[in-house]
Amino acid sequence: MTDHEPRPERRLAAIMALDAVGYSSLMRSNEAAALTAITAIRRATQDQVKQHGGRIANTGGDSVLAEFGSTFAAVSCAMALQEELSNLGQACALQVRIGLHIGDVVDNDGEMHGTPVNIAARLEGTAPPGGIVVSAAVRDDVVGKLFTFADLGPKILKNIEEPFRAYLLTRRTGSLSPRTPRNTGEALPLPTKPSIAVLPFDDLSDKRDQEYFADGMVEEIITALSRMRWLFVIARNSSFAYKGRDIDVRQIGCELGVHYVLEGSVRRAGNKVRINGQLIDTTKGVCMWADHFEGSLDNIFELQDQVTSSVVGAISPRLEQAEIERTKRKPTENLDAYDYFLRGIAGLHLWTKESNKEALSYFYRAIELDPSFASAYGMAARCFSRSTISGWVTDREQEVAEAIRLARRAVELGKDDAVPLCFGGWALAFVAGDLDTGDGLIERALVLNPNLASGWLCSGWVRVCLGEPELAIDRVTRAMRLSPSDPLFNHMQGAIATAHFFANRYDQASSLAEEALREEPDYPSGLRVAAASNALAGRVDAAQKAMAALRQYDPALRISNLADRLPLRRPDDSARWSKGMRLAGLPE
Repeated sequence: MTDHEPRPERRLAAIMALDAVGYSSLMRSNEAAALTAITAIRRATQDQVKQHGGRIANTGGDSVLAEFGSTFAAVSCAMALQEELSNLGQACALQVRIGLHIGDVVDNDGEMHGTPVNIAARLEGTAPPGGIVVSAAVRDDVVGKLFTFADLGPKILKNIEEPFRAYLLTRRTGSLSPRTPRNTGEALPLPTKPSIAVLPFDDLSDKRDQEYFADGMVEEIITALSRMRWLFVIARNSSFAYKGRDIDVRQIGCELGVHYVLEGSVRRAGNKVRINGQLIDTTKGVCMWADHFEGSLDNIFELQDQVTSSVVGAISPRLEQAEIERTKRKPTENLDAYDYFLRGIAGLHLWTKESNKEALSYFYRAIELDPSFASAYGMAARCFSRSTISGWVTDREQEVAEAIRLARRAVELGKDDAVPLCFGGWALAFVAGDLDTGDGLIERALVLNPNLASGWLCSGWVRVCLGEPELAIDRVTRAMRLSPSDPLFNHMQGAIATAHFFANRYDQASSLAEEALREEPDYPSGLRVAAASNALAGRVDAAQKAMAALRQYDPALRISNLADRLPLRRPDDSARWSKGMRLAGLPE
């Protein structure tokens, strides 16, 4: 090669090798059928490769070699191609085999060369007709919700020195019935603006106790996407209802009512982190974008920003970069504090007295390491709100004072951050009884992040307390749409049931309360409204049954401290609430 000749380009690529099975034999026996079949295969291959963002590099007779910028795109293309060819039936008399591998290839005038190309071709030769065989590198890169793998063991491949582990690839199937009354079997309509759900990422870390870290990464990505007002983002609780379940993303799109799903994996090894992400169009079941991001823990927030920015860019290429930059907020510079914060979040979602106490200890540790960590203060205040609502308080005076301190500090430090504003306001409203201040802070949080489902739920409860039941129902309904598969969907029903109670609709209140209690028999808000509404509707037996369960769960509850659980503004509401609970059997 002279100095003036172009050097071959070397790059990382996902390689798909394809071959038509029995083409030569069919040509000898039925030339017309062979030509028809190979034409259909070539046309389908060209269409699918183009649709998945790939490039056909080499062709020869009945074989094709294509490259893709991401492993997920290559796998998705292979699956879509086999599905399309299968649907042709007798119109295509040939089946194809596909092999997939990833590695550094050499591009010489548009043609690909190198060992990875040879491996992909050899893997294709081991595939059954109509099948797809992939390397371990491909499997590790796309392990997730769409595909499953059958281990074929080590394979001896021609001209490859060492045995190569291979996997047979198939699309996962299955169904999911979310544990919510919203699952009617009908697809939710798509919102008018772009809509997305971020599914739990697979934890591929070396240590088994790192799942909270992967979950935390997803929660941060959801939060960042939620700040974009032009996006409709499904809440974390509904996304995580699909954790550990095998289900086609097209079904998830129908059940959540979203156009896009983001899924992926997180691998944490020592100080290194690798995030794989794939954005899927749920209406077509095809990958729109896929990439991986890796770096050290010191750069974890930059990695999260890269994922968010790339997803946004895939959904709307015309988005102003300034809007992306506006969403980038490092919650803390202290990575140890952030780790404790993620552990606290994981405990908070369990909603038990013990997990709530443990979560609070993690948030305190995060605050100790970073006294300016606004979200840690907000979440700590949220723990006290949960204790108050659930009747877990042991020293009310001390806990109210601490909740107020945490809430005010969260608001002071997080003036432009929806999470500390929302939960700081929630604590001031429900723990301290300062409804006006709490309502104002939650409203400000919803202006900053209109996708915050928990914010709409908090707002609904505050509107109940302010004596605005119709507005409360509207607010909670918005939370339901943002989180239609929420494991705590019954808590939203409990809020609407309580609003119906204060609107004097006791039948609707008791009916919704019963639905909420079917999911969680000891849910205190559901038991309270079931007892009071049934009592005022004259259903004494049902009221007393609910009260017996409530007193077993919350033995300290009395008529005299009802306001500690639900701080009502209007005297008429307080009187009606007390009357119903008294008739149900609650002592003074």
